[in-house]
Amino acid sequence: MKYEPVASVQPDILRWARHTVGLDVAEVAQRLKRPPQEIEAWEKGISAPTYPQLEKLAYQIYKRPLAVFFLPTPPEETLPQKEFRTLPDADMQSLQRDTYLHIRRAHAYQLALRELFDGRNPASRQIWKAISLSQSKGVAAQAQTIREYLGITLERQITWETDEQALKAWRKNIESCGVFVFKAAFKQKDISGFCLVDDALPVVYLNNSTTKTRQTFSLLHELAHLLNSTNGLSKFDTAYIERLPNQRRQVERFCNAIAAEVLIPERDFVDQIRQFPANAEHATEEQFSALAGRYGVSREAALRRLLDRGRVGKVFYEHKAKRWAAQKKASTGGDWYNNQGVYISRQFAREVIGRHFRNQISLEHAADLLGIKPRSYARFEEHVLQGAEA
Repeated sequence: MKYEPVASVQPDILRWARHTVGLDVAEVAQRLKRPPQEIEAWEKGISAPTYPQLEKLAYQIYKRPLAVFFLPTPPEETLPQKEFRTLPDADMQSLQRDTYLHIRRAHAYQLALRELFDGRNPASRQIWKAISLSQSKGVAAQAQTIREYLGITLERQITWETDEQALKAWRKNIESCGVFVFKAAFKQKDISGFCLVDDALPVVYLNNSTTKTRQTFSLLHELAHLLNSTNGLSKFDTAYIERLPNQRRQVERFCNAIAAEVLIPERDFVDQIRQFPANAEHATEEQFSALAGRYGVSREAALRRLLDRGRVGKVFYEHKAKRWAAQKKASTGGDWYNNQGVYISRQFAREVIGRHFRNQISLEHAADLLGIKPRSYARFEEHVLQGAEA
């Protein structure tokens, strides 16, 4: 009967599926509208869910194909707690289900990239193979090496008129060097992004819910992780760094320093702040905005550089950063096709479209790779080919 328990489901699979989205028994019970004791009984093999309950678990809660639940043992899959070591243990335990799903999606993109490019990166220049960062070497020189490899001069950078233009330029040049950059709107707003190291197809995944300036900094921070050969998972508020064990703390500080130096070269920064009062805390909002605007970064990032140089105090920095964060403009939504084009790596999207055009993959397969419905494919393709992606 349809509503009889599905006895062939293994308890280990049910526990594994729950753990891989960071839910506890009570949260699953609440979503299913069933008592926690019933979920516990399923996971101990005392009883089993009915077929409709299993479908809801698979498709709505755990986001897994139904067939997975009929495997004899859980598939091999690394949990974020083991994959990422750049957040304190307490922060890792507090990751939301949505964040788990984004990490899983990034892995799916990486698998799709291997399929599309036969495991080889299509870029002729691959930055992680050309540059290997070291904490024992000077930050400024290494940051300049990154700038030169990306082909972004300070003279070019200061001509960008908007934060969006700056983000688009950094992303385009980083992708041209073999790194695939994806974005998505996270429900867990304090996560700024993460990266997945890979010898052939490294991925950066950014939280599109943050400001363009924050995304730019996160992009460079995650690039530093890739060039340091470490997976990174970062938060918007950097206070978490001080709670890390010493070695991990040093890695996060180093990646932040590299990102800051790439975006705000120290030598030019020193010249610019000569115009500031001796006590930089007396600078006007217009001065802070102009300084940040010169580099296409947030006011908080520019202020952090002043803090690092001892030109402002920590209390002032924290007060200003909190105030500016509260002024962040909400997203207006915009056109769905434009947004989807922004989310997906340009190189990835163009390759999928090209394969479908050459009849190498079906419409359904192309849509699945892009994370869209088949009926939306034609308009999405049009936007990508017209250069709507950013």
